[in-house]
Amino acid sequence: MKVVIAGAGNVGLFIANDLRATGHEVRIIEQNQVVVDRSDAVLGVEWHVADACEVNSLRRAKLEECEVAVAATGDDEDNLVFSLLAKQEFAVPRVIARVNHPKNEWLFNENWGVDLSVSTPHLVTALVEEAVSVGRLVRLLSFEGGNARLVEVTLADDSPVIDHAIIDLEIPRDVTFVAVVRGQHVVMPRGDTRFQAGDEVLAMVTPESEDDVRRILTGA
Repeated sequence: MKVVIAGAGNVGLFIANDLRATGHEVRIIEQNQVVVDRSDAVLGVEWHVADACEVNSLRRAKLEECEVAVAATGDDEDNLVFSLLAKQEFAVPRVIARVNHPKNEWLFNENWGVDLSVSTPHLVTALVEEAVSVGRLVRLLSFEGGNARLVEVTLADDSPVIDHAIIDLEIPRDVTFVAVVRGQHVVMPRGDTRFQAGDEVLAMVTPESEDDVRRILTGA
């Protein structure tokens, strides 16, 4: 897979080294030569010293050949501009963007060419809530500009689905149960899977079906 990464800071460089180590073709666009000179990128990572917010720079980096573009700079404005250019000018199939400041997260959507945004502060908050919340739906991640969401519910003792099989529930068509974490085991949900109190249920939902899933799993 061909991947281009904008920004060679700690985040961008880690992603590049990780992907290259697993055999992917990786290109990094970084405008600061000093950062490039000091980097410890693994052998095989291709460098382009240029501004990732300029069309000509992206053209020289052959962005149109890439299957995934990652906006990993420390500046949200740069990440948005790079994402928009990657999607609209070069038709990159998958654009992933880093959100540095949570207050800007609402901007990282399909209007700016972003397929998936990652906000570390919001993700940590969600994981904390997931660890301590029982009987409450917690949104962990959003994909495709928010049109797909990964949510989690730890089933309370009075959950309406306890002892019921998935096949017996009225589940919306655009909902998919991804996994059920039960104690130290992960159960892959099937039609005959019966829920138990304390199960951590992971599901992919849409904005339209999220409330239905909340009602089904929590009764609220």
